Amino acid sequence: MVSERGTTAVTVSEIAEAADVSRRVVYQHFGDLDTALLEAGLDLARRELLPLLGDTAEPADACAHTLAMARHFAGHQKFYRALLTGSCAFALNRGLISLLLPITRRVIERMHGHRLTTQAADDLAAFVTGGAGSFVTAWVIDGAHDPETFTDRLMNVIGRFAEEDQ
Repeated sequence: MVSERGTTAVTVSEIAEAADVSRRVVYQHFGDLDTALLEAGLDLARRELLPLLGDTAEPADACAHTLAMARHFAGHQKFYRALLTGSCAFALNRGLISLLLPITRRVIERMHGHRLTTQAADDLAAFVTGGAGSFVTAWVIDGAHDPETFTDRLMNVIGRFAEEDQ
């Protein structure tokens, strides 16, 4: 429904009917429509995106994982676009960042762990995840075409953090 009509044209009653539960159950579980939409977006990411990323074993896997992420968002572009341009956009951005932050943190530890304090690694992971999240959000909203080209662009930017100091 959200993919077809956007977030403002979907009601709690329609969500309840699609889930074969009462409106009261939806309100008891989520509290309001925005939270239900937010949880739908995060659930999709947890179920379909996180398994694609798995436990990043090596920094070299970052390109494959970035491409998997780009393909996920491109494949669900209408749904994510509706959420990222709706009233739950801020919460969804924060939620997606919190899901992806541990993965980014592990990659940074493997790449720079011996040279960074714990605080510096946490800060760099937050910076990279938030920046990449902004980049992905803009790409999804603008049309989410060609995951391969997008992956190259994002990896080029992220790769700057992997370069050794000269």
